This record gives sequence, structure tokens and C-alpha cells, in this order.
Amino acid sequence: MKLKKGDNVIVIAGKDKAKKGKITRILSDSDRLVVEAVNIMKRRIKAKRSDEKGQIVEVASPLHRSKVMLLCSTCNKGVRFRQGIKKDKKIRLCAKCNKEI
Repeated sequence: MKLKKGDNVIVIAGKDKAKKGKITRILSDSDRLVVEAVNIMKRRIKAKRSDEKGQIVEVASPLHRSKVMLLCSTCNKGVRFRQGIKKDKKIRLCAKCNKEI
């Protein structure tokens, strides 16, 4: 997977289309990733002890990687990217504006 933890992405399909966020977790075995504040689901948590109350917690659920695109900071759009070399190190370049992502 060419997306990394900490990348800014935009959702291009589904109920959260056009939402932007940062990747918080990558599940490489199933090609899914978790984006903060996107694909929020409610989970019910039981009380651990008798004096506690149960809770409803909002949790970000994983998305398939095909539903997101990398967000270019200069274009401010979802873009395809390509690899380039800068000082013997691989970098990712925006396919539209040719700037480093």
C-alpha cells in the first residue's frame, strides 16, 4: 500500500464523500485504513461493574483504500501521485502540479 500513516486524504466514494482527514491506522492484510472523523460508527459498551453505566461510544471504522485519494496541499484536491528521487531518497510527487506531497 502506497498510503502511509499520517497522510492527509479525501474520501471519494460512500456516505462520507468529500470529507477530509488524516490516516490514523493501516490494516494492510485487508487493504483497509482508518481515517479520523470519517466513517464513524456507534458502539455500545457494557458496564464493567454494577455501579457503572453502559455507554455509547463513537469509533472510526476502517475504509477500503480504493475509496480515498491522497490530498495535495497545493492543489487542495484528491490527486494521483508518482514517485521521484530527491537526494538519493524516494519522494511522492503530485501528478497535477509536480510538487512534493
